[in-house]
Amino acid sequence: MVLQPVSYQNYTDELLVELITDGKTFAFDELYKRYGQKLFSYFFRMLWKNKELAEDCTQELFFKLIKNMEKFDKQKNFSTWMYSIANNMCKNEYRKEETRLKYQNMKPQAGIDHNKENVDMGNFKKAVSGCINELNEDKKSLFILRFNEQLSVPDISKILNIPEGTVKSRLFYLLKELKDKLAPFQNISFNQ
Repeated sequence: MVLQPVSYQNYTDELLVELITDGKTFAFDELYKRYGQKLFSYFFRMLWKNKELAEDCTQELFFKLIKNMEKFDKQKNFSTWMYSIANNMCKNEYRKEETRLKYQNMKPQAGIDHNKENVDMGNFKKAVSGCINELNEDKKSLFILRFNEQLSVPDISKILNIPEGTVKSRLFYLLKELKDKLAPFQNISFNQ
């Protein structure tokens, strides 16, 4: 009799968590397959596009998940819980960076020159990236969760621990702020 390996692909995240707490390591492997790259991308975008830091944070997050899996409320959404932890880790990194900058007297990078006549899509993307990087941690987190991670307003509300109406309001003002900052690109046809 040949034993078939168990496939966890059709299991919900919450059921996988339950299996992990019962010691099923293959369930953890499935969660890592589902979220490893997504979390790396999230950390990469949130943490100054620093690949090594994003890798470290991804590993640290999964270590925290293993260590604290029994604290997960199985009545809630696993991905929301996981992104909440990731968001808090980013806030900690921002605090560390703020302290480093304070004591090293580092200056922020110069802005992008928007006055060039032949603006192409590459310059626009750089300008958008620069604008996103200049946002404070709350706005940056909101932008990445909504537009890069494509999470819903209710999920973002749970992750950031703020009411859904506040999420919508902050998104409205964030998009207005970005539109104002990117105004020099408004009437330009882009060369791809």
